[in-house]
Amino acid sequence: MKSIRSSATVEILTIGNEILTGEILDSNTNWLCKLVHSRGGTVVRVTILPDELNTIADAVREALLRKVDILFTTGGLGPTADDLTLQAIAAGTDREVELHPKALDMVRAQYEHFSSHGKPLHGGITPARKKMAHLPQKAEPLFNSAGIAPGVSLKAKQTTIIALPGVPCEQKAIVNQSLQQFLDQSFGEGSSLSRRLAVNCGGESVIEPVLTSISYKYPEIYTKSLAHAIGENADLDIVMTITGIGEKEPLLNRAFKELCSEISALGFSVTTKETD
Repeated sequence: MKSIRSSATVEILTIGNEILTGEILDSNTNWLCKLVHSRGGTVVRVTILPDELNTIADAVREALLRKVDILFTTGGLGPTADDLTLQAIAAGTDREVELHPKALDMVRAQYEHFSSHGKPLHGGITPARKKMAHLPQKAEPLFNSAGIAPGVSLKAKQTTIIALPGVPCEQKAIVNQSLQQFLDQSFGEGSSLSRRLAVNCGGESVIEPVLTSISYKYPEIYTKSLAHAIGENADLDIVMTITGIGEKEPLLNRAFKELCSEISALGFSVTTKETD
């Protein structure tokens, strides 16, 4: 059996005043977390930040100090004055921003593309639009088929910074079309497997000793109880998840069988469920 080890570690900086005020529901972070988890990686930290250059730059510096493998940022790549993510990444990595010819070509081509398809994007490459092609030094643009602003990839020490737009369809387009080779290299053959069961037991505290014992015996497996609202059919679900690289399923199946057996031995009904 291959050894089980962790794949890439990931942090996410979600940027935008509109998220902090509650005007926009942050679906980008949820989508990225699911993506990383499915590839066997681990999201170790998520931070929501305002559109403030120094605040974002400080968060970038701190992530680099933690030596995370991948730092995703979402939001703040557009043409307006409060779109500050690329300037902040530059400041957080001690470099300047500069006009990137390839990024400018992408911006120009996408404006022409959308204009030719009836979108009201006339006016050519204005200074505001040109701003989207100013990248941190040594960064590379990532093609955005669903919008104008390119994504950005930058290697800083041992961390790869991936800057993505805040519009969900644009984020997904860049990840699915421009980042697949990078994701394959970063996560390799990593994957995630889960098992879920429903329990009628009168509350989490009743089976806490079982959960503690299983977690101690199988530290590679994340075992989590999820309580339901009072009045639902089952008191709680229990999810067991293992991520990383290697043959994980036999170990997960053994732990799951043991968990079900120990809960049943306490006299509680157990129903296995499909995982999401």
